[in-house]
Formats: sequence, structure tokens, C-alpha cells
Amino acid sequence: MIVAGCDVGSLSAKVAILKNGDMIGSAVVRCGTDPDASAKAALRDALAGTGLSAEDVEYFVTTGYGRKRISFGNHEESEIVCHARGAVAQAGSVRMLIDIGGQDAKAIRFDEEGRVERYFYNDKCASGTGRFLEIIAEALEIELEDLGALSRQATKDLLLSNQCVIFAETEILSLVSEGMEIPDIVKALHRSVARRTSAMAKSIGLSHDIAMSGGVAKNVGMFDALQEALKCDMVRLDKPQVNGAYGAALIAADIVASGGNRPQD
Repeated sequence: MIVAGCDVGSLSAKVAILKNGDMIGSAVVRCGTDPDASAKAALRDALAGTGLSAEDVEYFVTTGYGRKRISFGNHEESEIVCHARGAVAQAGSVRMLIDIGGQDAKAIRFDEEGRVERYFYNDKCASGTGRFLEIIAEALEIELEDLGALSRQATKDLLLSNQCVIFAETEILSLVSEGMEIPDIVKALHRSVARRTSAMAKSIGLSHDIAMSGGVAKNVGMFDALQEALKCDMVRLDKPQVNGAYGAALIAADIVASGGNRPQD
């Protein structure tokens, strides 16, 4: 059985391909203006090296912001459901997931089967999202992927008082002009995002173990700050950025196994 999940978000498109339950290919590509074209590019990259073509995939489940605009999808599924399913499949002890995406953030609580119990979804404010980190990295003239390592070089604990992206950017540039060290500022940035994200998770009741998904999960400084804010050791997922696509692919496998009927939660 060969199935695939495709998760098209605001900043990236992700695809995971499963063969008899095992992930044999995955890819992440930057989104353009056309979600369908981005999804096709991610699918092409995920298939590369597998010896398969798109015609070999029996069933596609799509999720994310762009799920309704993906031409090759067979079934659309909520990203909340897909992320929960992917997380518990990647790490069986996980009962809560914090997903920080490009333009939103989610906290999801679920049972041992990945069935969603409660969730909180924030897409109204950029602070607490990957875009917030990206904006500040640009203002500091730092590569986004360097934020984590810089944060771990911090020697002082600074505090950012502003949550709003615009005011936070101004505050951070003021700290630079005052001679504050960049690693200390970056650590303060991570802590600011972590405070907002942990409050969101606590609002639905923490349930351990907790994992983190999304591209921001690869940022070690952000991961450290979130662990500190939640006062716990979090589980590291092997493939945090394709977690939603992986969950979608698992749902596709369920549908094929059940003869084309979506299993009831």
C-alpha cells in the first residue's frame, strides 16, 4: 500500500509518502503563490529516490491552509487531527503537541490513539509564530537557522516587555543600540515566544508527554525556552516539520485499509 499526505501551510508545503506504513520519502518546499504548484513540487521532491511516480500513490490526504486547492487530493482533513495523529505515531508517549507554524500556533491534547480531546488555535496575532522569529531575524540581520545556536551563547537574562511584533522589533533594535549582546537578545526573543505559547497550552490543560512540531521545532533555542516555560522535559520528534503530512498519510492508509471509508473517530 502506497499513500501520501500533503500539508500546505502559509510558508511551506510538506509531503510524506508511506509504503505499507513506513515513511519512504518526505519533502519540505517553500510555498509560492499557488498552493497546488507548491504541493506538486513537494510531492516531486518526496518521490525522488523512491523509484515511484505520483501514479503509484493509491490515496492522497491533504491538510493545512491550502488543502482545498490541491488538485490531486482524494480527501481533506483538519490539520489539528493530522498533527495529533502524526505526533502519537512518531512518539507513543506523547499526549500533547505544540505546533508553531509560519502564521499560526496550535496546542493540541489527545489520547493514546491520537484522538483529539482539546485544542487551542491562534492565527490572529503574529507573535508566537514562526513569522515573528523571521521578522526579528531579518531586523537583526541574522539567518533564521542561526537563532538557536546564538541563543545558547547567551550569558545574560534579558526581558522583552512587548508582545506585539511591531513594538517588539522596536524594543529589540533599542537593545542593540544600547550595546546589548545579540545572543542575549535572541534568548530573550525565544523566551517571549515561549511565554505566549506556553500560556496557550496551559489554557487547555497540560497533558504529558509534550512534543513540538513545525519548522520552529528545529530551533534548539526555541525548544529550550519552551521547556523552561512549561517546566518539563519535552519529547523531540524525529521529523517535526512533516508531522502534519505524516499524520495525513496515516489517515490515507486508514481509508485505503477500510475500503475507502473514513474511519470514525
